[in-house]
Amino acid sequence: MPKGKITIDKELCKECHLCVFACKHANIVAGKEYNSKGYRPVCFQDDGKCTGCALCAITCPEIAIEVYRE
Repeated sequence: MPKGKITIDKELCKECHLCVFACKHANIVAGKEYNSKGYRPVCFQDDGKCTGCALCAITCPEIAIEVYRE
């Protein structure tokens, strides 16, 4: 199974949570800290299940997610 990893630009994230619903493995969760714009950006929980499918990046309207695959 391919392995993946994502990075989230916390300053671009506007807390829409579309990526949270798009992630098949529930690796993206709501964040608790605020960014400079007053939003609580999402966080990536790397538990080894991410396949790098990029559904999260495709659904992100702010283009705040970058996907990396091994």
